[in-house]
Amino acid sequence: MVGVGANGMRIVALVVLSAALAVIGWAVAAPYLSGAPAIVDAKPVLAAAPAKRAPPAVEPAPPRPEPTLVVKRILDIPAGIGFGEWVWNEEGAPPGGRVVMTVDLKAQTISVFRGGHEIGTAAVLYGADDKPTPLGRYPILEKDRDHVSNLYGAPMPYMLRLTMDGVAIHGSDVKYGMATHGCIGVPTPFAAKLFEAVGKSDLVIVTQGKLLKLGDRIA
Repeated sequence: MVGVGANGMRIVALVVLSAALAVIGWAVAAPYLSGAPAIVDAKPVLAAAPAKRAPPAVEPAPPRPEPTLVVKRILDIPAGIGFGEWVWNEEGAPPGGRVVMTVDLKAQTISVFRGGHEIGTAAVLYGADDKPTPLGRYPILEKDRDHVSNLYGAPMPYMLRLTMDGVAIHGSDVKYGMATHGCIGVPTPFAAKLFEAVGKSDLVIVTQGKLLKLGDRIA
């Protein structure tokens, strides 16, 4: 037998160790070198939830134009309307129709139309020369059953405000030769009927010498 010294045994051990390390290295690298799938011990990554899309902006619908009203009926009053007089007759008028009031300062009358049917009319007072009643189209801004004038301290029962500077329709003692400070005064019993029949935003048209006939456009 050939004896192996201590140095020889150390060399043999190093050779064996090197061979073992080479085998281990090849085992680790083999899956990557051969194309085999590697097994990785890692926690699964959750995919982020897709961001929610903002709802599309909704364009507001344009306001629907109010239907055109024409005169379909005028109350038959053969003797006409005198100061302090009024007529109210809703028979045959549509219950839910649009309400429009016309005031003609020259004729000194007010007419109330619902769905194109005249349901009420009365003689009126209007503003004196130094405080004239303005012409134009006015939606009713406010209703006050027991209003008192802020400027004159006078009662204005069943007040329907037309302007913020004090012009309104209200109950009055309608007599020949009297005038208002710009308001439209109507007989108080008629004012009570009118107050119940109209609402805020209903239209009042004030004219000078424009009486309506059957078939005429109201508004």
